[in-house]
Amino acid sequence: MKKDSNVIPLRQPEEVDDPLTAVLRSGARRLLAQAVEAEAEAFLASMRELRLPDGRERVVRHGHGPERLVQTGIGPVPVRRVKVRDRGAASASERIRFTSALLPRWARRTRSLDALLPILYLRGVSMGDFQDALAALLGPAAPNLSPSVIGRLRDAWQADYERWQRRDLSARQYVYLWADGVYLQARMEPQAECMLVLIGATPEGRKELVGFQVGVRESAQSWRELLVDVKARGLTVAPRLATGDGGLGFWKALEEVFPATPHQRCWVHKAANVLDKLPKSVQPAARQDLREIWQAPDRATAEAAMETFAGKYAAKYAKAVACLLKDREALLTFYDFPAEHWDHLRTSNPIESVFATVRLRTVRTKGALSQDTARLMVFKLVMAAAKTWRRLKGENQLPKVVRGVRFRNGVEVIDAPAKTAA
Repeated sequence: MKKDSNVIPLRQPEEVDDPLTAVLRSGARRLLAQAVEAEAEAFLASMRELRLPDGRERVVRHGHGPERLVQTGIGPVPVRRVKVRDRGAASASERIRFTSALLPRWARRTRSLDALLPILYLRGVSMGDFQDALAALLGPAAPNLSPSVIGRLRDAWQADYERWQRRDLSARQYVYLWADGVYLQARMEPQAECMLVLIGATPEGRKELVGFQVGVRESAQSWRELLVDVKARGLTVAPRLATGDGGLGFWKALEEVFPATPHQRCWVHKAANVLDKLPKSVQPAARQDLREIWQAPDRATAEAAMETFAGKYAAKYAKAVACLLKDREALLTFYDFPAEHWDHLRTSNPIESVFATVRLRTVRTKGALSQDTARLMVFKLVMAAAKTWRRLKGENQLPKVVRGVRFRNGVEVIDAPAKTAA
């Protein structure tokens, strides 16, 4: 008679007993199966009127595809795809097919995970460490995310980037344009890479990535190449306003490619440049004085505050005052646009906030990004972030800006009708 073993198995360090996660996965599997079934039934109901010559339905259920694991934020979830059969198609080209929006045919990961991968890389996780990092997030049984798969995914990012760079812009129009050059120190490179970035606001108030490429610092030639490229692909309507820092390269290129576009200097960059020319003991008061300028309710008040700043600091800190006054007109251009848009137009922060994570990645890893990888990772990060960008405030004013309606101190100028002589 065989005796029961008295060996007690011990839990291994890598094993995690998480009944809550198991329950969540089980519930997710059932919900996903129900949703896919409901989606298939809705598709079949829309095809009920299609009949064969003998009266039978043309499009019918045809079982399920093989079960596969889809990686999600709570780990792998097993799913089966619903199959549909078209019994009346004369050829393959005429066949009616069912494609699930919830479960695409070749999907192996949720879109949220595809967005997570470049963010993990930019946060300092190298390609070789992805498996361990994802196992901690998704559980040890995390298929489809091996280093070789990550490498193939990087190739897919390259294809996405090249396709995006060739896209047609003839149907696009951007009311406002933000420009900035972001520097990243790539691995083993003699000088910092400069990422030239253009973000535009559509007439509907959405922000979009317009142009993106690696340039030689912020030279006029590099900016000219980027602007000429987007114009050659169909962006022929000049933006109503462009916002950027004081880099002369961009403004020179803009005047050549879109000469009708007014200039707005970024107040965040300008304030930083002015404060750099002041001693630290004076900077807190000067920062508040600068804020009173760009937060003024109208142009006249802003100009008076600028004169006050000049009178207060010119005697001891002439360079700081000269730095402020040299871009006087370009700093106050936003007053000629709707007041609802001022917060968006006074700064190029839409670009700066996106690249904060990128800079953190290169600082933590001492620049452990090659040129090509840096470009692809930054591109994927921006495209992922673009899905959460907020619309512009006062979007109802954008059509007026497109039509060329004049604004003074943020208020629409309404011309009084001319009086006719009696």
